[in-house]
Amino acid sequence: MDGVASPLLWVGFTIFVVTLLVLDLSIFHRKPHVLSVREAALWTAGWMSLALLFNIGVFYWSGAERGLEFTAGYLVELALSVDNMFVFALIFAAFTVPAAYQHRVLFWGILGALVMRFIFIMLGAQLLHSFHWIIYVFGGFLVLTGFKILMKRDEHPDLSKNVALRLFRRFVPMTHEYHEQRFTIVKDGRRFATPLLAVLVLVEATDLVFAIDSVPAVFAVTKDPFIVYTSNVFAILGLRSLYFLLAGVMDRFHYLKVGLGAILIFVGAKMALSDVYKMPIAISLGVIVVVLAVSIVASLLRKPEEASHPIEPLGPGGEAAHTSGRQPASTTNA
Repeated sequence: MDGVASPLLWVGFTIFVVTLLVLDLSIFHRKPHVLSVREAALWTAGWMSLALLFNIGVFYWSGAERGLEFTAGYLVELALSVDNMFVFALIFAAFTVPAAYQHRVLFWGILGALVMRFIFIMLGAQLLHSFHWIIYVFGGFLVLTGFKILMKRDEHPDLSKNVALRLFRRFVPMTHEYHEQRFTIVKDGRRFATPLLAVLVLVEATDLVFAIDSVPAVFAVTKDPFIVYTSNVFAILGLRSLYFLLAGVMDRFHYLKVGLGAILIFVGAKMALSDVYKMPIAISLGVIVVVLAVSIVASLLRKPEEASHPIEPLGPGGEAAHTSGRQPASTTNA
C-alpha cells in the first residue's frame, strides 16, 4: 500500500485519538447535559483547530501535495458527515430521544464509526494496491451514487422498516421507556436493552451505509491510506459538536445534497479517468470548495419553508406509531 506514514506514526495517531476520546467521555461529558449553542460552537472550533494544526504538520513534513490531499479529504468527509447528520436528527426525533442523552449516543456511534472506517480504509487500500482495475469500480460507484443523490426525492425514510432495527427488536428484549443515559438495565434478574440502545444500533447501521460512500470518495482524492484515515477521523471527531451547533438550522441546507451529488460525480469521474489525466490536487480542491460554497450560499439565500414531510414518531420499541401527539419518553429508572 502506498503511503507516507510509518507504523510508529499510525500507533502514535491512534494513541492520540484514544486519549482525546477518553478525556471527552470521562471528564468533559461525564454528566449528561444539553449542549448550548455556545458550547457546541467552542467544541466545533476546537476540533477544527486540531484538524488545521494536523494539516499544517502534513504540509511541513510531507509536502504541499499531501497537505492539499488532506485538506480535500477532510472537506469531502466533513460535507458528507453533515449530510449524515440529517439522518441522525430523524432518528432522534422519531425516538423522541431526550436532548441530554443524544451526545452519549453520538459518542459511542462515532467510536464505532472510527473502527469501521479503519477496516474499510485498510481493505480499500489493499484492493487498490492489488487490483488496479478497482479504480474504475470505485469511480463508477461514486458517479452512480452522485446521480442517485441528485435524483432522490427529499423525503424522510421509514425507520420502522430498517432491517437493523427490525432484527434488533426481534432478538433483543427491550424496555418501553428511557432509563437516564443507560443502554441496558437489569430487571427481575434479566437484562433488557433500553430504547437508547436501539437508537445507537440505528446510528451505527446508518454510518455503515454512509462509510460505503465516503471512503471511496476520499480515495478518489488521495491513495495514501494514512491521509484518508486521518482526514476521516478529524471530520468524524467534530461531528458531535457540529450536530448540536446546526441542529436548529439543518433544514436550511436544502441544496447541500445537490452539492454533495455533484462532488461525488466529480471525484468519481476523476478517479475513473486517472489513467488518462492526472488532475492536480489543487484543481480538485478548488472544485470541491467552490461547489460546497455555492450549495451552502444558495441554501442560506433560499426562503425557509415548512417541512413537507413531517417526521413520524415511532413507538417505544421502534415500531410505527399510529397515534399522534406522543409525549417524550420517560427517563425514570426501573
